[in-house]
Amino acid sequence: MNIWVDADACPVVIKEILYRAANRTKIMTTLVANKSLRVPVSPYIKSLEVPKGFDVADNRIVQELVAGDLVITADIPLAAQVIAKQAHALNPRGEFYSTANIAERLAMRNFMEELRASGVETSGPAVFNHSDRQQFAAELDRFLAQVRPNKHA
Repeated sequence: MNIWVDADACPVVIKEILYRAANRTKIMTTLVANKSLRVPVSPYIKSLEVPKGFDVADNRIVQELVAGDLVITADIPLAAQVIAKQAHALNPRGEFYSTANIAERLAMRNFMEELRASGVETSGPAVFNHSDRQQFAAELDRFLAQVRPNKHA
């Protein structure tokens, strides 16, 4: 199993949690972005720079991942593609996307996009806070303990 990170919009604090988890569990973690990223020196952490462009990073992640991998993303269309490939998608707020909730999430995203396109002002996502970070860390730890039961920290 590998962890893939849609890194362009991923909060720094989430990246730091992922760095610690990669080293602790020895799971290869790849941050994919359209700019050069500094990552800690580790045999389990690498960055992959892709060209700038619409969905280039997302497409690369989908191309590279295999069933069972974990993708960290807040991008709902990317999460839908991840689930379609039988992989796991976790957003930076600690919520897993699944076959049970992805269609509803996509529909809401598309509805909000239509509202904005017609001139309706909508509020963006809530400010990322400490409880979001805690929720992410807890869900990540729970997931990693399930997939690697003999690798507890």
